[in-house]
Amino acid sequence: MADPAFEQFKSQFKGDLVTPDAVDYQKAIARWAVNAQRRAKVVAFVKDEADVGLAIKYARNTGLPIAIRGGGHSPAAASSIEGGLVVDLSRYLNGARVEPEKRVVYVGGGALWDIVDSEAIKHGLATVGGTVNHTGVAGLVLGGGYGWLSPEHGLAIDNLIQATVVTADGSVLTASDTQNPDLFFGIRGGGCNFGVVTEFVLKLHPQRKTVYGGLMIFPPPALEKVVGVTSKWLEGAGEKEAMVQILTMTPDGNVSSYYQNPNVFHGQGIYMKGIAHRKPHFDSISKAFEHVQSVSGPEFKANMLFEYLPLSKISDVPANATAFRRDPTPSILVLGIWKTDTEANTERGRKVAHELAQIVKGGQDDMTETESLGYSNYDAEAVSGEKDSVPDKAKAVFADNYPRLQRIKKQYDPDNIFNKWFPITPA
Repeated sequence: MADPAFEQFKSQFKGDLVTPDAVDYQKAIARWAVNAQRRAKVVAFVKDEADVGLAIKYARNTGLPIAIRGGGHSPAAASSIEGGLVVDLSRYLNGARVEPEKRVVYVGGGALWDIVDSEAIKHGLATVGGTVNHTGVAGLVLGGGYGWLSPEHGLAIDNLIQATVVTADGSVLTASDTQNPDLFFGIRGGGCNFGVVTEFVLKLHPQRKTVYGGLMIFPPPALEKVVGVTSKWLEGAGEKEAMVQILTMTPDGNVSSYYQNPNVFHGQGIYMKGIAHRKPHFDSISKAFEHVQSVSGPEFKANMLFEYLPLSKISDVPANATAFRRDPTPSILVLGIWKTDTEANTERGRKVAHELAQIVKGGQDDMTETESLGYSNYDAEAVSGEKDSVPDKAKAVFADNYPRLQRIKKQYDPDNIFNKWFPITPA
């Protein structure tokens, strides 16, 4: 790639620029889900905000579409781009620094939750992260952020104090309640629509190192009792309680209901679809359970995760306080998982996920269309340019907050260069 524009970009860039002819190119475009990998023209491993600005400027001047990689955990390929430029924060902006006296943690935009958890707990502190610790901080926070501590402390965005954002024109801005408050509103649930977040400042809370929790496995005949006990527990669940239930196949080929998921790891094919439900419904869950069993085998597995996190703390925040749509409905994540990366397996994952979603939705007639959308970070239809993409889906996802987000988009990204995840039309 010996063109003058690229050479000038390279001479000013402090980080690493990886192109298809580089020996580490394949590693640079690899993702948690192998089917989310795309062949970028340039992967820019940025070292600081100046590098981010240079990468954005180069992409704009050369007409390259942009993707932003934090943790690279999106199976829908939100952090990948075919033939474009990836602003990758994972190599250099991946740390976490705790200030225990202030009870805050400064987190790089490319960090994973495990570094945040491990650094914070050294001081007897924690913040709201994901339900697994190998996800990226950026994607989870910018998309809302449910986690094990949500019943007590709300969403991840409710614990975001401040962020550093590089916008479309290369400006480096601080977003908080007092500085650029509109931008702060937008990034709390509006994803990567407004710029590249290089640092998050998150509130920490006292947290003991040991908790009562673990893995429980139930055989198929126990399903009705599990659903019944769950329904009763959910009615009075407190702020220090949470549960994730999974319909899945055990390693020996049996179907079981799990407390946590040992089947998902880096480098597999993954298809995710999010939906929601008002409460556990045995008939529809039982039908879904049967379908999980019928479609799963050694090469392909279907999983369903029911996230039972008491939501009162989240619902107490006004709907117009952040961009995120706060529904009073527990999330369900439908997963297709396979070993061999083929288009046929991806299509199979898509088909099975939609089938399972329809089965469970059949038992929730009292939900609104908006509520049934589920958690936006689980939505395969979020990513523009991909097969599942639904144009203007952002209108439904952001609901009443969408017009305000359009105005914020016009201010910070009028040309819509940040358009990978539920792109908002500037207005």
